[in-house]
Amino acid sequence: MGQSYDQLSLEERCQIAELHRAGASIRKIAAALDRKPSTISRELKRNRGAGPRAAAYEPAYADKQAAARRWSGARLERDAALRERVLGHLADGWSPEQVVGRLKREEGRTVIGCETIYRFIYAQAKRTNAGAWRLYLPLAKCRRGRRRKKIGSPALLIKDRVSVHQRPADADDRRQAGHWEADFMLFARYGQSVLVLHERASRLTTIVRTQSRKAEPTASVLSELLAGLPADLKLSLTFDNGTEFAEHHRLDIPTYFCDPHAPWQKGGVENAVGRLRRRLPRRTNLDELDLNAIHRAAHAYNHTPRRCLDFQTPAEVFSKALRFKWESTSRRSPG
Repeated sequence: MGQSYDQLSLEERCQIAELHRAGASIRKIAAALDRKPSTISRELKRNRGAGPRAAAYEPAYADKQAAARRWSGARLERDAALRERVLGHLADGWSPEQVVGRLKREEGRTVIGCETIYRFIYAQAKRTNAGAWRLYLPLAKCRRGRRRKKIGSPALLIKDRVSVHQRPADADDRRQAGHWEADFMLFARYGQSVLVLHERASRLTTIVRTQSRKAEPTASVLSELLAGLPADLKLSLTFDNGTEFAEHHRLDIPTYFCDPHAPWQKGGVENAVGRLRRRLPRRTNLDELDLNAIHRAAHAYNHTPRRCLDFQTPAEVFSKALRFKWESTSRRSPG
């Protein structure tokens, strides 16, 4: 069985310094402090002063040296396996919160905290003076804090427009699958856009490159995306007031529109666009982008665990809802 050692206190180190300067032997010092001679010998050898006073033993300096040796670095610096695991998930676009929640779900216990991850990333960025470390974080900010809120766009009148306040109440609590939101994700180059379709309960998100934001092509794309779903999963679709959604009445699903200057009323798709920006930033040139890159961005989003889903992924939750609908339909079918 291994031995345990009590650390010397600063008071004991002051006694050692005083007796050592008086010429007392190691054994006499040990007897005075009720310590082993080996403890005193090791203390005098390891914690002497630095520089010109290397031969002297200074208790304050010795105490700092001992404390420095006891510190073994941050958790992620000490545990290489955990560091690789955490950084791997962060590199895939997960937030620290998602990493923490997923590890807890997989291990059945709290493995690491969000603050530990944030402090590690910012400490490494400061120590190495390498800005690439911030790319591990969702918003890739150099410093922690909130950004200034942007001003919303003006609303436009749309034919047969129905207010979001008339949307079924089931859509608000996100418990029932089948309520959708849609929006366009725009890029720096004129005319480049991606249509984003988001399911509120599961957070499942589909993204499609579009060549035009005109109303008719937009309605056609949305019809194709929703065509394969059962009626029970096509309960509502919410837009902002852009004219690109003016042909909403052509869709085989009840449609609703946000209030003017109130994009938060379709907060699910707004949040999804923000997360997708990590892989498809505004400066992206879609003409130079491989089509598979858009598919990979959607796949990564739908297979990233979310706290609001008890750290399940949107794909896992939607597949359960879809399977339930199929099973319910088959039970109602004759024969």
